[in-house]
Amino acid sequence: MKNLQETRLRQRGPRWQGLLFPTVDLHDLDHSFAETLLSQRHPLAPVLPSKYEVEGFVDEVMALFFPQRAADVRAPEDEVRARLTLLRADLERVLCTVVPDERSTQLAGRFSALLPGIYGMLRADAAAIAAGDPAAESLEEVIAAYPGFIAIAVHRLAHGLHTLDVPLLPRLLSEVAHGRTGVDIHPGAQVGLSFCIDHGTGIVIGETAVIGDEVKIYQGVTLGALSVSKSEAGQKRHPTIEDRVVIYANATVLGGTTTVGHDSVIGGNVWLTTSVAPRSYVYHSSQVRVRSVAETLEPLDYSI
Repeated sequence: MKNLQETRLRQRGPRWQGLLFPTVDLHDLDHSFAETLLSQRHPLAPVLPSKYEVEGFVDEVMALFFPQRAADVRAPEDEVRARLTLLRADLERVLCTVVPDERSTQLAGRFSALLPGIYGMLRADAAAIAAGDPAAESLEEVIAAYPGFIAIAVHRLAHGLHTLDVPLLPRLLSEVAHGRTGVDIHPGAQVGLSFCIDHGTGIVIGETAVIGDEVKIYQGVTLGALSVSKSEAGQKRHPTIEDRVVIYANATVLGGTTTVGHDSVIGGNVWLTTSVAPRSYVYHSSQVRVRSVAETLEPLDYSI
């Protein structure tokens, strides 16, 4: 087997033969490559928050908001106040990597002022998910275990920072949710009250999307742009979803001028690029045929 691999590499020419027969000293190679890596790493260090700090911040907020996600579910009032102060200090430290030190203190304070409102919205989101999912046995279950709720919670935090014009950090927060839940919501997206994500995996919501109150979307939904031209940066590229709309699995709604009117239902697998009036029912029709195996003309023979 080894001889066959060597033969194939030789046939591919001199460019590949170095894979088998290094012509440089490996110690020198390591030294040179390390210098290359460090030359790229050092300029980035002051402007990139640590991944672990960003994830820790998310976990810290969630544990503070919801005892279902905390190690100590019966923390006394003075400890909760202390944790709020510590949270503000931790955020200030992370912000120092993306904004000047003097601005980080101000931004941390302004974000802290947003927390009561964010908490109230998240309570309403959790209640909407619990009310809309027959499988949900309690509000506590939704908060502790539902990926859709986690995605919404992190988005509301990221969006809060986004509204304060904090660079980079909101996007890093959204990637925490993306990595943990498979839900990709740009921090710029505007999401109304009592938002419900059911299952969630594969959902993509673009930067300029606007979502009204009491909207429910299922896995695989995309609220995207018709074009990805860089010249359209700063323009509204993603759809508007009005109040009480339901969008079922794998539907795709595209375009900045596309509006789904209130109280509408978008069926699964729909591809929509034009606006629809309020109280519309949009569905994808496909033909599904069911036959008996005995009626087929030829036996099905699949091989993988």
